[in-house]
This record gives sequence, structure tokens and C-alpha cells, in this order.
Amino acid sequence: MQRDITDDLLVESLPALPRSWRVAMVTETYPPEVNGVAMSMARLVGGLHERHHDVQLIRPRQPQSSAPGAGALFDEVLTAGCPIPRYPHLRMGLPAKRTLVRLWSHQRPDAVHIATEGPLGWSALQAARVLHLPVTSDFRTNFHAYGRHYGAGWLARPILAYLRKFHNLAHCTMVPTDALKRELAALGFERLQVVGRGVDTALFDPARRSAALRAQWGVGDDGLVLAYVGRLAAEKNLDAVLAAFEAVRAANTRARLLFVGDGPMREALQARCPQALFAGHRSGADLAAHYASADLFLFPSLTETFGNVTTEAMASGLPVVAFDRAAAGQLIHSGQNGLLAAGQQHCDFVQAVLPLAAHAATRAALGLAARRTACRIDWHSVVGRFEQVLAQAIDSRGLAVAAQEPLLLARAQSGRGRGSGPP
Repeated sequence: MQRDITDDLLVESLPALPRSWRVAMVTETYPPEVNGVAMSMARLVGGLHERHHDVQLIRPRQPQSSAPGAGALFDEVLTAGCPIPRYPHLRMGLPAKRTLVRLWSHQRPDAVHIATEGPLGWSALQAARVLHLPVTSDFRTNFHAYGRHYGAGWLARPILAYLRKFHNLAHCTMVPTDALKRELAALGFERLQVVGRGVDTALFDPARRSAALRAQWGVGDDGLVLAYVGRLAAEKNLDAVLAAFEAVRAANTRARLLFVGDGPMREALQARCPQALFAGHRSGADLAAHYASADLFLFPSLTETFGNVTTEAMASGLPVVAFDRAAAGQLIHSGQNGLLAAGQQHCDFVQAVLPLAAHAATRAALGLAARRTACRIDWHSVVGRFEQVLAQAIDSRGLAVAAQEPLLLARAQSGRGRGSGPP
């Protein structure tokens, strides 16, 4: 008897196809804005698209974009926004609950992920709850710690209360480090999941070091450039950078200080340190060249949740001096691939900077080790972890709905029994 070859196939042995979801990503900052939240959100959106998920990006309309990007690989929904005080180049989304309820009623996502806790983020959270959609959120900024840097320390408690309420309404909140997870759990935040951050080691590479750029700075190959990259703002603790530079200059008058970035403190910093180099906003290969062309990276912030600049500097082959916080606390092993300040005072930071500023061979060794560490932090694995957490939220929502079905069915049947039908 002739036998069909398909008789030998075991359907059960075939691998299951990966699930594909519709994911609404809500953020109040996105490229071309330059900051850690914007850049990491772009990585997540791109990574989800590469994994064949349908992404709907919801963000405020930026001045340079009056319509969704042409040829975008995902659906963009632009909402109303306004400039953030003291940061006119950044936008804050305005409330849009009705718009989002209407949008998601017609195009229902499998999950909503909210990256920022502003008015647009709150609107997305409320709209998702109305429609019984699973919600995940990011804790990306220690806003409650900013008040003391602007003479408004009394705001810390109400801001913290708002952030706790916001995130505890989500199915889970993603945080970038184990240390932050412990800190927030002690403050009453619930259902925390660690999802790290990646770094583009092809873009940020020691090979981008530029002798021509250093010549523009007035520095030869054997010179010393101390670099800071990030927002020039009070919450970044930049007084520690100035203190370290002054101490280094006492021993090496040819040392240069480089600030890459902009912000409300720029004029004050220029007045206090006129010999410093202020490069302003940089991006892409230009930014990568600025990193790689420096010799030592200083990052004194005590308010970071992660600090993408730490991993970018490490990928660029720079030894990093930082406090034992955020990404630095998780990735830097002091004396092996960078240095961590022993305490939290300016003097502690200065004492960590001075030995590296004086020894080029030690800087080179730590820089090589920092590059090796960064090469183990790739965005592919980060997006995979993000996908896992989304799956848990979607599945938990499905289980909750399934658990309610018998009760809903019983109520429906009970309602029919009370009707006025025939006996």
C-alpha cells in the first residue's frame, strides 16, 4: 500500500510560532530630542518592530515635526504638547484621555507601555484602565529628588506620592537596576521588574578618537581631557566636576575640561570656568567622537535611575569616575574598569579623580576593561527582556479576565432568571 509521506510528520514536534502583539508605546520625549529616555525609547520601539510586533508610538508633537514621520516603520500618533519650563527644547504632553479611549476602542492594543509620568502618561494610564488593557510602566527619573536642587525640597513627598500611585496602578513597573528596585520597594512601589539598558558599541567605539578634534581643543595626544556629557542642570551635581577639575589643574595646568550638552546651568558654568570647552548638543557619530577623544569621564550625578552616558563612555574606552549609584554602581568594579567615589561628597569625588588624572597607563588599562564590560551590554538582550515582561502583563491580564468569566456568566444567568418569561 502506498503511504503518504506526511504520515511520518509529528505536528507536535514543530516549534511554536512566536507571538506578535499590538503594543502602544506612550512617551513625552522621543528623538530628535536628545536625552536618555528618548534614545532608549527609540531603541525599544525599533527592537519590537524587528521582532515583528505592531508598534503604535504616542508622543507630543515636536516643533520640527508637524506630522508623523514619513516612511516610519510604526504607527505614530502625535498629541498636543507644550515646552517644559527651563527646557524649551523639550515638550510635555497635554491631557488626552478622551482621544486615547477613542483611539484604543477602534484599534485595541494588546498592551500599553508608558515611559513617562507626565499629563500624557497619566491620560494613557487612565484610558487603559477604562478599556481594561494591561499596562506596564517605566521608572526612569527620580523627580522627587530634584526639588532640593531648585529650592523646593518640600515637594519631594507629594511628588513621590504621585509617582507611587501612578506606578502602582500599572500591572508592573520596569526599573533599570537591582539597587533601584530595592530602593523603590522600600518606598512602597509594587510589582517591580528589572529591565536593563543597552549600549550601541558599534557607534560608541574607541576607534572614533580624533586627533583633529583634540587639536581643536588645543590638546595633543599626550594631553588630558576630562569630559562630562549630559544636561547642564543643578540636579546633575556639576559642582563636583568643577571641584575635581580645579584639583587636577593644580597639578597639571594643561588639563582641559569638556562639557557636552546644554541646559539652564550653561551660562553659570561658563562664568565660573571660562577655560572649559562647551560643545553643546552633539549626536550620532559626532557625539561618539567627542567621547572617544577625551581621556577621563566624570559623572557625579546622585539622582540618576541609570545614566546612559555611563555605558556610552565605557563603550568609548573611557575610564569613568562616578558615585556608587545607578549604572555606575551596577557596572563599575572600582579599580578594575573605572573608579567609584567612596562617599557622596565633593571631596570623595575629587579624591577618586586625582589618581586617574595623574596616571595615563592606569587610565588606559581601565578604559580597555570598561570597553570589554560595555560589549556585554547589548540592546538585543534588553529588548528580549522587555518583551518577556510585556508577555507576563498580557498573560496576567488574560488570566484575570478568565477568572472573572464564571462570575460574569452566573450574573448573566441570574439576570435572565429574574425576567418575566413564561412559567
